[in-house]
Amino acid sequence: MRPLDGITVVSLEHAIAAPFATRQLADLGARVIKVERPGPGDFARGYDERVHGLSSHFVWCNRSKESIALDLKSDEGLEAMRRLVAKADVLVQNLAPGAAARMGFDYASLSEAHPGLIVCDISGYGQDGPDRDRKAYDLLIQAESGFLSITGTPDEVAKAGCSIADISAGMYAYSNILAALIERGRTGKGRHIDVSMLETMAEWMGFPLYYAYDGAPQAPRTGAYHATIYPYGPFRTADGEVMFGIQNEREWASFCENVLGQGELTLDPRFSPNSARSANREELAGIIAAVLGAMPTREVLAALDTARIANAQVNDMAGLWSHRQLEARGRWREVATQAGPVPALLPPGQREACMDPVPAPGEHTAAILAEIGLSPADQQA
Repeated sequence: MRPLDGITVVSLEHAIAAPFATRQLADLGARVIKVERPGPGDFARGYDERVHGLSSHFVWCNRSKESIALDLKSDEGLEAMRRLVAKADVLVQNLAPGAAARMGFDYASLSEAHPGLIVCDISGYGQDGPDRDRKAYDLLIQAESGFLSITGTPDEVAKAGCSIADISAGMYAYSNILAALIERGRTGKGRHIDVSMLETMAEWMGFPLYYAYDGAPQAPRTGAYHATIYPYGPFRTADGEVMFGIQNEREWASFCENVLGQGELTLDPRFSPNSARSANREELAGIIAAVLGAMPTREVLAALDTARIANAQVNDMAGLWSHRQLEARGRWREVATQAGPVPALLPPGQREACMDPVPAPGEHTAAILAEIGLSPADQQA
């Protein structure tokens, strides 16, 4: 038995944020019915063709779901949707602002007839306020939330390499739905969940936000180096590069003694405490480069391990696919797709999860319609 066995989720979803949230629910055993437009379906199916001809985004976010194709501009499609909602525990939607409400699939329209229903709306800016009707995509929210202002180099901003705003919204939707299911188990009542991409990113921006508290200058853009903790980032060796971080004065003393071989630096006022190291990072970078630049990577890593300094390899995607720790912990499974099986990672924290196929567009339409007393012919009326 999985934690969400018996829970039915209906999702008017596309792109990443909502599909990412509902996939987490499916991983835990919920039945997720993905409502797609007839024909091409979710437009994220067309983002690329990197996984045996399928979209990398879609394969990532849509395993273990059932796909039903409905034309929600037709009376027949709306009737099918209403019947699906009547059987659901959770309705999730991330359509364009106002679209779900115009069709009658907002919490206010549904709650009286379905008092136990949990409705989760995911949008760029939330369901009210002056920006409620603005369309939003991941990179736009990275900009709006201030994320871009602290990411990159002094000369140029840089976006995150993954869909961080979509992911943050999806994870807060997921956790709020889980909390609402627990609450419903106590009260019998559903609730409305209003997840804003801007607000989820603003929460994740908590450290740089407080660092710039009360008009203080914000943290600078420092590339792959930490903006306020030093040394913490990539450093060149004689034959490559290592990544490591010093988090406290005990680690700083160990680094000076066991890696740099310069124990006297421990109490040098230029480099203690961390705020002094960060302020004088160019001077300290020269000292570190003179030592590490003359050592092969393997020796630097061994010295860092001896000093109990956290360090890491700078992996690319090939390195992540073959990461020894993921392999050793048995994190890989296989899921089916219409183009053949593909590897997939187990969800973090889980040893077993629902890892059912990624659906083809409208693959389950006939079966789901039959459950709610309709047929494909009804949708073509």
